[in-house]
Amino acid sequence: MATYREVFAVREFRALFAAHLLSQLGDQLSKVAISVLVFETTDSALFAAVAFGVSYLPWVVIGPVLTTLADRFPRRSVMITCDLARATLIAMLAVPGLPVGMEVAGLFAASLFAPPAQAARSATMPEVLPGDAYVVANGVSAVTGQLAQVIGFAGGGLLVGVLSPRGALLADAATFALSAALLSVFLARRRPTDRSGKTTLLQDTAGGLRLVMTDRRLRAYVILAWIGAAFTAAPEGLMTAYASHLQGGATMTGILLAAMPAGTVCGAIVYGRFTRPARRWRLLPAMALLSCASLLPVLADPPLLVSLGFLAAAGYGSAHQVALNARFVRDVPPSHRGRAFGVAVAGMMVAMGGATAIAGAMADVWRDPPMIIGLCGLAGVVTMLPVLARWPHEQDLSPTPARPPSPRADAARSPRTRAG
Repeated sequence: MATYREVFAVREFRALFAAHLLSQLGDQLSKVAISVLVFETTDSALFAAVAFGVSYLPWVVIGPVLTTLADRFPRRSVMITCDLARATLIAMLAVPGLPVGMEVAGLFAASLFAPPAQAARSATMPEVLPGDAYVVANGVSAVTGQLAQVIGFAGGGLLVGVLSPRGALLADAATFALSAALLSVFLARRRPTDRSGKTTLLQDTAGGLRLVMTDRRLRAYVILAWIGAAFTAAPEGLMTAYASHLQGGATMTGILLAAMPAGTVCGAIVYGRFTRPARRWRLLPAMALLSCASLLPVLADPPLLVSLGFLAAAGYGSAHQVALNARFVRDVPPSHRGRAFGVAVAGMMVAMGGATAIAGAMADVWRDPPMIIGLCGLAGVVTMLPVLARWPHEQDLSPTPARPPSPRADAARSPRTRAG
């Protein structure tokens, strides 16, 4: 069983870890700075909310296509190029006098470089850290990801207050430039895994979708990941209303929102680091069910401290995503890791956004946030059960990655080929 010491002893992982942490902090900082800047300019909460959420759109709209770039070009070059592009675009947003539309469009343009960068990092990690070390590294990334979200938002608000929104944007640009420098110096050069050049970008994207959806193992992994993410993310959108239901305000909202990430951090450490690999896999279905089943008792409208315990337990169960992500990436052929990552993340974003919107609409109708949170848990459990009933056991799993679709088959299925 790998240890944190062994993982951080690898120089390339240290570079990937630090660069990713800087990029995450920069992402949160830019969201805060742009939303504040837009609100100060327009005095519109709606425009500020749109500016805050626009960075999620690339994943849903074109994410799977962009992530395919991580399979067609050297992944080190993809990460460095994306970081430098984001540094440049974010720095341009700090220019005084830009119209609000250009500020939002610029943030969207910068966000287009996130999918290929993250796909390239995800695909590189198993090459840097094989075996159980990769799972442990994923756990570390999950913990720091949760902490980076909290620190990025809190620190972003502080920097905006101290430096002004435009000063905070320049600081954000610096995080991406530093990330690019770390990768350039410490990450080894590797050739792209797919250099055939016989297929188009769209054909490669379709090949990634076909690989994930036709392989029994990969399909089970992503469907379980989508279900878990959807029904644990939806309650987070109700925490302001839930705090109001409990006669609380902004402080209570923050406490409620922090409960699940805190549980996830504990789960990533205990389940992701201190559980043996074979046992970790056997516990995965139970952890997945725990993530949703823990929300069920909230339906009874318990006191605040009890609710916080249930929410933290749901977050702890959500740590199953650490092992699930590691298994998914390991079982995808190296040549298809970027595009498969794009399919998984795009589906997760759609599932999370859709579930959150539906839960919010239901809360507006019934005006009973604890009931809706409990129903989210119930829906998650009911939806997971058919997937887990056919869950692949360790002895049923092949030690080799899934077989990638043939490039000729991809080309034969493309509309352009059929038209010819």
